[in-house]
Amino acid sequence: MKSALCVWGGWDGHQPKECTDVFVPYLRQQGFSVQVSNSLDSFVDGEKLKNLNLIVLCWTMGTITGPQEKGLLDAVRSGVGFAGWHGGMCDSFRANTEYQWMTGGQWVAHPGGIVEYEVNITNHTDPITAGLADFNMKSEQYYLHTDPSNEVLATTTFSGEHAPWVTGCVMPVVWKRRYGAGKVFYSSLGHAAPDFQVPEALAIMQRGLRWASR
Repeated sequence: MKSALCVWGGWDGHQPKECTDVFVPYLRQQGFSVQVSNSLDSFVDGEKLKNLNLIVLCWTMGTITGPQEKGLLDAVRSGVGFAGWHGGMCDSFRANTEYQWMTGGQWVAHPGGIVEYEVNITNHTDPITAGLADFNMKSEQYYLHTDPSNEVLATTTFSGEHAPWVTGCVMPVVWKRRYGAGKVFYSSLGHAAPDFQVPEALAIMQRGLRWASR
């Protein structure tokens, strides 16, 4: 049986528990044994982590200790999959650049707060996005600093209404990448649990979890 560890916490505004609860039943339906934790100490036992197939993180901001970070990074480098969404993965541990290198991006802004925007599928053959058409969201449109080695699957374009200097900027929304032997998946969708009521946003995350798992 495959095994997954879901760790949630940090800033409550991103509903970390509620968002994690969206995906725990799905992982179990997919045949995973799932452990859920709200402590970063779950990352300290590096040898235990390396036996997992997947780590899912939803922890916005906060701080991570040296031993906690080492356990997480070592596990992913060894081949454990890593996946997450929105600020729960790419706005965690702002002082930790090695963690950011693993994730492939870091949040820096969401002009206008909750806005209506379009997500454009840019890869129609990848199993994570195959069969999906462009779709609309009403949520935070993330502006991120991203790694050029990311394999981008979907983007969004900023209108400039709330930040004219980025008018027409095309920003990655969904990507996958490698960190060592581990597969890493990220979607910037998912500010709060109701965002996953958008069928495409839910499907992308579910498929991304499956892809990242070794």
